[in-house]
Amino acid sequence: MLTVTDNARTAVEGLVQENQVPAEGGLRIAEAAGQPGNFELALVQAPEAEDQVVAQSDTTHVFVDPAASVALDELTLDIQPDAEGPGFVLVQA
Repeated sequence: MLTVTDNARTAVEGLVQENQVPAEGGLRIAEAAGQPGNFELALVQAPEAEDQVVAQSDTTHVFVDPAASVALDELTLDIQPDAEGPGFVLVQA
């Protein structure tokens, strides 16, 4: 299962608050349409019915699309410290 670092969780929390995403919403990771091996990250109001919840707290949720969950199984969501704003990266766990 995809893991999420504390730094990434904090970044998601900031984005959720800044964009006034409801409590049941969060960051959703899905395979990019027509681009195998690439992923799209988006703030969503709520997860899709089949999404896997990989991180949650009172203010933070990270959801993974079922089609992407196998590819992300042994990866960790982190942030790139030198990026302007939260630059998310997927790294080997």
